[in-house]
Amino acid sequence: MVKYQLSTKKAMDKQKITGSEALLKTLLAEGVDTIFGYPGGQVIPVYDCLYDYQDQLKHVLVRHEQGATHAAQGYARVSGKVGVALVTSGPGATNTITGIADAMMDSTPMVVISGQVPSAMLGTDAFQEIDVIGITQPITKWAYQIRRPEDIAWAVSRAFHIASSGRPGPVVIDFAKDAQVGLVEYVYEKVGYVRSYQPVPDMEPEQIAAAAELINQAKKPFALVGQGVVLSGAEKELMAFLEKADIPAGSTVLGLSAMPSDYPLNKGMLGMHGNVGPNMKTNECDVLIAIGMRFDDRVTGNLQTYAKQAKIIHFDIDISEIGKNVSVDVPVVGGAKETLAAVTELLQPASHTEWIAGFEPHEKEEYEKVISREVYPEKGFLKMGEVIRKISEAAENRAVLVTDVGQNQMMGVRYFKYTQTRSVVTSGGLGTMGYGLPAAIGAKFGAPDRTVCLFTGDGGMQMTIQELGTIMQEKLNVKIIILNNNFLGMVRQWQELFFQERYSFTVMANPDFVSIAKAYGLGSRVVENREDLDEAITEMLQYDGAYVLVANVEDRGMVYPMVPAGGTITNIIMGDK
Repeated sequence: MVKYQLSTKKAMDKQKITGSEALLKTLLAEGVDTIFGYPGGQVIPVYDCLYDYQDQLKHVLVRHEQGATHAAQGYARVSGKVGVALVTSGPGATNTITGIADAMMDSTPMVVISGQVPSAMLGTDAFQEIDVIGITQPITKWAYQIRRPEDIAWAVSRAFHIASSGRPGPVVIDFAKDAQVGLVEYVYEKVGYVRSYQPVPDMEPEQIAAAAELINQAKKPFALVGQGVVLSGAEKELMAFLEKADIPAGSTVLGLSAMPSDYPLNKGMLGMHGNVGPNMKTNECDVLIAIGMRFDDRVTGNLQTYAKQAKIIHFDIDISEIGKNVSVDVPVVGGAKETLAAVTELLQPASHTEWIAGFEPHEKEEYEKVISREVYPEKGFLKMGEVIRKISEAAENRAVLVTDVGQNQMMGVRYFKYTQTRSVVTSGGLGTMGYGLPAAIGAKFGAPDRTVCLFTGDGGMQMTIQELGTIMQEKLNVKIIILNNNFLGMVRQWQELFFQERYSFTVMANPDFVSIAKAYGLGSRVVENREDLDEAITEMLQYDGAYVLVANVEDRGMVYPMVPAGGTITNIIMGDK
């Protein structure tokens, strides 16, 4: 009898798995194929289990935990899937905070899993213990601590549901070590519903009808396209909507690739360094239609003077954004894919030829005063804009643009061109220097068949330069263009314009980037003469592997046009102080 009980117990134990394996099985069930991470003491059990799952789960060893989160972001942005980062407790977890906050600001779906000390040691100030939940709750959609192996499958599936549904965002799972090693009878059930959480609000027929009526009456309608269109997969619905009512559109930085750059109704980028036409027409239109954007201050400028003449329609999946910054006449709540289609059905075919033609004088002025000088200079030092445009065209305008933050970012989004969606990977709301290099790594894993071009400044590059080691180890074919001006360029621009040219601590003494690239086994070259630029670009794009092209550009270049912070969006600086 005793022998029978023992054998039965052993059989039951054989059916159980560790919490670490339960985690990995749940990740696989949620469709995860790539994890960006860095091991440590309190997450070793998971990494030990991962050793046996290498043929199912690709683990990318980054060089810093912040790099793991930015790589997960880049992966998510181009693939549309949830990015995953795996780190240890204490400093491993706190090093992810910037990436988590960045993902929250930019609505990027990401799950960060951090190891934690055993449950019995929580609250004792144990080695590398930190209150991960308390720190991350304000910058996540959900943060949860797993203390029991029985909770793993439920919590992780719930995390993926919350991160990816509705308005996407980051979720943090804090994973106590005893839950990692404890045994559990594993049962996976997909979480598709969370009580009190309604990711996509129901469409209101009255809102749909009111929006259509206002648009049908409009003489000068103008659409503002945000990343919400991309996140909801509503690119086709957007263009059907614009074409039926003949509505010109401008884009936020994160919404840029929702429409091809050469799409006739695409009038360019909005905001501080946006195109002149979209900014000017925002304050001239009679109906302003915001779609999946949040009226960020970099887009609106001074709210007291923003689009006061217009009736405003706001399409958004997040009710909290409606009326938060700008008063709205007609809210349209729901997913953009569904709401745009519903409104389009009620639209009357229209033509606004004269209104659209009004963009042309602004386009001509901007070309003459800014674009021609930046992209097609005849003499002088290399300019950022010409380097970016030439690379975009050499890649047939089909590459993924990744940028860091600063002048390289604004020049990148202005002068790179797009032919397909999910082609812009940049830090929008948080403006995180150091984002670019790890995000490019993630983007390449998320879109392995596409050319990935990273444009970074000499400052941002040095913030996460260690991730060249990740590129080396993974043999990633990423094209890295350092726009080197030996300055923290964007801060210097503000110092020149608004602080009497007092360049306080913005001069950069830089290392030999080519030697560093060679030390990591990457292709590399410096270009500083215009006559060598085409050859250097061809060499970079044809090189079989990662390549660092250091473009030594003018040291005091300026990003124009520019709307001063807090100013009216029509008060645009075109090149003169």
